[in-house]
Amino acid sequence: MTLRLRAVRALVLLAGFYLMGVVLLAAMAALDWLVVTRLFSRVAEFQGVVVAVTVLLAVAILRGMFSFLQAGRLGPVSHAVAVTPQDQPELWEQVRAAAEATGEPAPDELYLVAEVNAGVAERSRLLGLLPGRRRMLLGLPLLAGLTVPRLRAVLAHEFGHYANLDTRLGGVTMRGRQAVLHTVKVFGQGSTRLHYVLGSLYVGYARMFLRTSQSMARHQELAADQVAARHAGRDTTAAALRALPVLDAAHTHYLGTYATMGTSLGALPPVGEIHGGFRRLIAARPGERLDALSAGQRAPRPHRYDSHPPIAERIALIEKLPADDRNDASADEPAALTLLRDPDRLFAELEARTLPRGADQLRRMSWDDLAMARAVADAESWSQPLRLAVARALRAAAEGTDGTAVSRGATDQVAAETELPGLDDVLDTFDRGLLWMEVAKRMPQPPQTFRLTGLSARNFIRPRIFDGLAGMVHLRLAASGQATPDIAWSGQPGLALPAVWEKGMDDALDAATADSPDTAPLRALLAGTHSVSA
Repeated sequence: MTLRLRAVRALVLLAGFYLMGVVLLAAMAALDWLVVTRLFSRVAEFQGVVVAVTVLLAVAILRGMFSFLQAGRLGPVSHAVAVTPQDQPELWEQVRAAAEATGEPAPDELYLVAEVNAGVAERSRLLGLLPGRRRMLLGLPLLAGLTVPRLRAVLAHEFGHYANLDTRLGGVTMRGRQAVLHTVKVFGQGSTRLHYVLGSLYVGYARMFLRTSQSMARHQELAADQVAARHAGRDTTAAALRALPVLDAAHTHYLGTYATMGTSLGALPPVGEIHGGFRRLIAARPGERLDALSAGQRAPRPHRYDSHPPIAERIALIEKLPADDRNDASADEPAALTLLRDPDRLFAELEARTLPRGADQLRRMSWDDLAMARAVADAESWSQPLRLAVARALRAAAEGTDGTAVSRGATDQVAAETELPGLDDVLDTFDRGLLWMEVAKRMPQPPQTFRLTGLSARNFIRPRIFDGLAGMVHLRLAASGQATPDIAWSGQPGLALPAVWEKGMDDALDAATADSPDTAPLRALLAGTHSVSA
């Protein structure tokens, strides 16, 4: 079947999606007429039940038909920043150039969002047959990670969805898929059994339509890639496709590692830096260092009816196109973010629109202060179990010396209510031989490890004791001013330790947590710390 015939078939099925509602309404109207005038004309109670049921069904169907016709409406965009040609002429120039290259009108609205994404939404009419007002969404993180030529490729691809260079029905098919999915979602929001029954009917039809139009939708994606290659260049378009999953992984890493590092502390980064800090990570991780953030990640499993072919397939098809004289010189090209005027203001405005309610009341901290506060909080959480276990062990030893019998539960409760020991007290406890005799068994352990004994039990609990000691060392160095905050855009935020500690700390901690603990190396490092701070 040719592409044009597939598009015609999809259009017929799209019209059938709407006509199905008309047929159901007509059938129910005929049923009501037969019940009232022919079949049960003398049984008023039965007539009332049938009419009531059909009216409820009709309301649900009309709701679905109305939502189908309204699927192309453009709602408000509350989590985005609108930019006009007067505000950002350079960005609009690129958008208009891409639209002109594809033979499509420029969008009526342009919004900047907080995603690694770009898209064009359209207010379509008459089941998607007629185009309408268009709105483009561009992610500020996307602009931060792409060069200007690669942005041209992305823009041309988005307009290529509507270009219809291969078939005039292609754009209709894409709009129709959006309308069908929107209608099914509306039926899924119903709370009655009738909504569920009708929704199942429409879902079944929608699956048939999506399955039938799948090849057409995927062809549209590949055709849009070719439009982008003609506008921005073959190599640049392929490079842009390769960059998208890398940027998405980097942005996810940034949000989880940096932007939200102060959430549990009731703090936020500086104004505009919740999204704007992503620029700093991009700048600190050029080339392969940025690629490493997505290394080893499995590509998300595509939806059964996803219109996007795998990126590897798309890149392979683009690279089969004839070579042109527009090579991808990404190292020499400016970032797409340079197209924006006053990007700091835009990042701040976007932040104000995306923060949850009440978040603007949280205190603001510099990146260095956030890194220090986060590192101290982490160190405290690492050291807390070890300090509590040592306190309990010391309490139990003291009670045993006095000859007073105290239950372990009572001992632990008393220890929890007393002041926890410091680093020197913990090392003294290790030197007394209590680490593996008393402290280890009081460390938190999952139930399945209770059967472990001897070396197996020690090897299981040893990393937790190591982390607890490391946390106490970090707290000591931070308090003395010898550990400084390191936001580490190219690594992991935390503390920058003195060189002598970076070199010898792990070995000293290994010695202190060995089967025969030796705290001398760690005490020697601490003695050097005291002499420096003095």
